[in-house]
Amino acid sequence: MNVLVQGAGVAGLSVAHELTSRGARVTVLEPQQGSRSAASWFAGGMLAPYCERESAEQPVVELGLGAADWWEAALPGSVTRNGTLVLAPSRDIKELERFGSRTSGFEWAGEETIAALEPDLAGCFRKGLFFEEEAHLDPRHVLISLAARLAAAGVVFETDLAQTAAVGFDWTVQSTGYSTQDQAIRGVRGEMLILRTSDISLSRPVRLVHPRFPIYIVPRSDHVFMVGATMIESDSIGPITARSMMELLNAAYSLHPAFGEAEIVETGVGIRPAYPDNLPRVVREGNTISINGLYRHGFLLAPAMAMQAADMILNERSASQ
Repeated sequence: MNVLVQGAGVAGLSVAHELTSRGARVTVLEPQQGSRSAASWFAGGMLAPYCERESAEQPVVELGLGAADWWEAALPGSVTRNGTLVLAPSRDIKELERFGSRTSGFEWAGEETIAALEPDLAGCFRKGLFFEEEAHLDPRHVLISLAARLAAAGVVFETDLAQTAAVGFDWTVQSTGYSTQDQAIRGVRGEMLILRTSDISLSRPVRLVHPRFPIYIVPRSDHVFMVGATMIESDSIGPITARSMMELLNAAYSLHPAFGEAEIVETGVGIRPAYPDNLPRVVREGNTISINGLYRHGFLLAPAMAMQAADMILNERSASQ
């Protein structure tokens, strides 16, 4: 079975891994800059199905429940299982209660519990929600490591479309994300910051309840934190706006004043592909399968979508034998 995977973002690499692990021969086509040009390069990397239920439908929870186990099996040691902490300033306690009413899998946390979970936040918040079973990973480390592991397993990475056109593939998997050519998909702009400071430590993603959009701060190695993310109904790929920069920085400062002295290491913008209902699709037309619409849940939903696509391909092969 010879399969061409178009796209080297989280969806493309996930389905390439799933197919390779089941014995298929895979070529990955990415004419641009590989995973570094994908929206997943700018992701938070939260494997948080319960938290996502606050703004997403129940299928996102169900599809995402196995994501942490899938990533850990694919890349042992890549997943940190410290849960998620959701907080709100005293003035927004009602918003925190609303968040809890739409989700499950959490325990209420008082000041002492918050201080035990995150000592640097001691005394900063009175109430929070702790989602103990959730996890996170570093998207960039995972994308680079998974591509390297696939290459070592014999997956061919190709940048020239003409080179792949001459090869006879049994199946094609399209996982290129947002495109202006696909009228069924809309682009949702997400902006993020990467900050560095040694004045605060966090052990898990912290979500700060916000009246307009969810803001999260995800710890990475070397005193680095990813702060995201806006959700703007636009496919503009231009630099981060001043408004978004101020809102993200204000959110980080609201979590802890130490972020006021942090270095701004990077800003980034990614365009997330979304269907009208914000749910993903695996669609087959002949021997072409499309994986798209992962929206803001790329690392959470890519494993389930990859398994669905691989099942379509390999079950078809089994039926024809």
